[in-house]
Amino acid sequence: MVLGLTLPGERRGRDGGSSAERAGAASRAAPGAAPAAQAAKAGATPAASASGTASPSASASAPIPAAAPAAVAAKANELGQVPVLMYHRILKKPELSLDRSTKELYDELTRLAKDGYYPITAAEFTGGRFAVPAGRHPVVLTFDDSTPGHFALDAQGNPKPDTAVAIIEQVARENPGFRPVATFYLNKDLFGMDDVQAAAGLKWLQQHGFEIGNHTMTHPSLAGMSEKGVRKEIGGMEDEIVQLTGTHTTTFAYPFGSVPKKAAWAEKDGGRYSFQGMFLAGWRPALSPFDDDFDRWKIDRIRSEGKIKENDCKKYCSTAWLDYLDKHPDERYTSDGDPNTVTFPKAAEDRLAKEYRDRARTY
Repeated sequence: MVLGLTLPGERRGRDGGSSAERAGAASRAAPGAAPAAQAAKAGATPAASASGTASPSASASAPIPAAAPAAVAAKANELGQVPVLMYHRILKKPELSLDRSTKELYDELTRLAKDGYYPITAAEFTGGRFAVPAGRHPVVLTFDDSTPGHFALDAQGNPKPDTAVAIIEQVARENPGFRPVATFYLNKDLFGMDDVQAAAGLKWLQQHGFEIGNHTMTHPSLAGMSEKGVRKEIGGMEDEIVQLTGTHTTTFAYPFGSVPKKAAWAEKDGGRYSFQGMFLAGWRPALSPFDDDFDRWKIDRIRSEGKIKENDCKKYCSTAWLDYLDKHPDERYTSDGDPNTVTFPKAAEDRLAKEYRDRARTY
């Protein structure tokens, strides 16, 4: 049983990340789950939105313009919740509690496609400017530990069958309009590849719209570590990624959801690394990046799992949350189709972060 979790529908307020860290401790129950590299498109956040904020030019007292008719017809609510799904090893036959089978991944992604979800990267979500078709719902697919089941290339340079990337692309082919992107949070063991393979593989992922994120070198709990240890773990991984790809990462995922004594140690280290968003270990949907309570340094994720008893997945894992959002569509983020506006029902106006008021539209 995981303590300190938030019940469906209880979304206001923050607990400083402690409950997410306790929930993330469930990851420690999977001995032998080797940390691994993950792939994602670094730098996916537009420069204008890299800070996660918009221009605060609009007066706080000025009336918000009316929403476009198409946005109203789509019942847009861009202050709704966004599922950020957290995956670990992908295997044909799961062995540990955090593993998901290739069929389970295929089935969950197919459900997302049928339910109108549209994948975006973690960097795009954090930046707060992403293009999702009107009436669709953003979802962020994140894969931790860069294990071999996430990604590999065959002799022809295509993703190997039964890897997460191949399954994502298969679901996209079968469901036109389902965007084949995800964020891979990397550890030193990059998908079980050698340096030559890893360099080619990471570049392939970037070229195909996937995001590469930082997940430390050896996947330790950063809680209780010294500043030097934290910076060595994160900076060492960033150095590896830059050496292989020539680019820095935009987002970071805490191993086990454990935040160090001073979060600033993980957020930035001069020119060595400087993240725009930090992701926890989950158990509830993330707030909209336009919500006044959104904290880009502590973004919630949801473990991918069915409604099982373990770790209270009957309420807090992906199947349960997706069921909940299906039954409560007014709480889910629904796009207005325009990345330059933020549309929502007028009753939710008090939740809008003031820096986004100049982009706001209501109905």
